[in-house]
Amino acid sequence: MADLTYKQLQKAVSDLAQEVMQHAGAVLRDAQTVDNEARDTARIAEVIAAIGVDTATVAETQQLAKITAGVSEAAIAYASAGDTTSKAAQAAGAQAKASHGGIYEAYNRATVDISAMKPQWLTKE
Repeated sequence: MADLTYKQLQKAVSDLAQEVMQHAGAVLRDAQTVDNEARDTARIAEVIAAIGVDTATVAETQQLAKITAGVSEAAIAYASAGDTTSKAAQAAGAQAKASHGGIYEAYNRATVDISAMKPQWLTKE
């Protein structure tokens, strides 16, 4: 980890934030699909109850609808946590830029070749 450069850090943090957001978005879309299925199942339970299907089957269908809705809620919470994680990664990237960006920019603007400079000279005492 000591050999991690500023550019590598920025790219890793940016990639992580983007990947987490993509995964959270996919989970959210799937959760919404499951939620729609839960609503459909609840409607089916109402319909089969109205046409006189036995109460055990109606109860099982209602229970399936509740379980499916619970899965959807859990998936939505998971996606929300992914969003929070992505924002934390973006904040880490902003902190890295605030902490090290000036050094990186100064290094790139330097007219003197400092590529052979010993890194120990730049450490805090």
